[in-house]
Amino acid sequence: MATALRVFFVLALMSVWVSTRANPQGPLQSDYYLWTCPRAEAIIAAGVQRAVAQEARMAGSLLRLHFHDCFVNGCDGSVLLDDTPTFEGEKTAAPNNNSIRGFEVIDAIKEELESACPGKVSCADILAVVARDSVVLTGGPSWEVLLGRRDSLTASKADANNSIPPPTSDISTLIQSFKNLGLTQKDLVTLSGAHTIGKARCASFSGRIMGIEPDGTIQTEYLTSLQQLCSQGFVINNDTLASLDLETPETFDNQYYANLRSGEGLLKTDQLLYSNGTETTRDLVQFYIKGQQEFFVQFKKSMVKMGNIKPLTGTNGEIRSNCRSINSHTSA
Repeated sequence: MATALRVFFVLALMSVWVSTRANPQGPLQSDYYLWTCPRAEAIIAAGVQRAVAQEARMAGSLLRLHFHDCFVNGCDGSVLLDDTPTFEGEKTAAPNNNSIRGFEVIDAIKEELESACPGKVSCADILAVVARDSVVLTGGPSWEVLLGRRDSLTASKADANNSIPPPTSDISTLIQSFKNLGLTQKDLVTLSGAHTIGKARCASFSGRIMGIEPDGTIQTEYLTSLQQLCSQGFVINNDTLASLDLETPETFDNQYYANLRSGEGLLKTDQLLYSNGTETTRDLVQFYIKGQQEFFVQFKKSMVKMGNIKPLTGTNGEIRSNCRSINSHTSA
């Protein structure tokens, strides 16, 4: 009888614990899916590995999705929603249109997760884990991703246009955009280091390489190479791609910062951190040039901090069954 009571008591406690984990009211937790979907992170990692093996560029694209999600009303998976009759989503906002990609990879991962653990793993959490795994696969640091986000019920093209700083921003705009989200100048410089992998379309930097007076902060030979890459006579090939890091484009390292010192930052918002930034941003660039490990340590901290921007938890939002659309019945 005593043994039976002990077993009942343990099972009751486990039931309460699992219920609490499924509906957290407090901070996000690294072991959120321990009981509800123990293979969640393994399934996500396998999906990222397949995608990056097929196309190395995808690592940078998946990392960028998490950034662009968190910068618009928090890390809630809203960037993944397609337009509906009731709202215009974020995919066609100016900073995202013809730019963010990787949605099919998220779809495939979500399909696997729904098969293994129906209705348990949010799209917002998938984005957070995918970002970490993309960094690791390209040689960067790993960190514990805090989990338990739920998915938004809407998205806003207008908010995306207002919240994501364009690549033509000046330093004060960049600093203010990050400050609005509780991120510091250190976070700005550190998270910009994500541009050590990935590519950008000529359309995002053509304004600084063309015309009578190109951007004077660009190193001369690099400027010439970009002009040749992006133009055909007097016509700009907007869709042509250039590596964000010309030296080690598929490796997550600190080379990005060395590029800035030599005038080889691709985007205006990259180069100005060193050439037209504040004393703080310039000093941090110099610091990370000398210490890759210091960059890695702070990058992990800044990613966790960014991932905690206004997550939906508890009964807010839902767990979408398809990341592109809200559920028919929002009682997840």
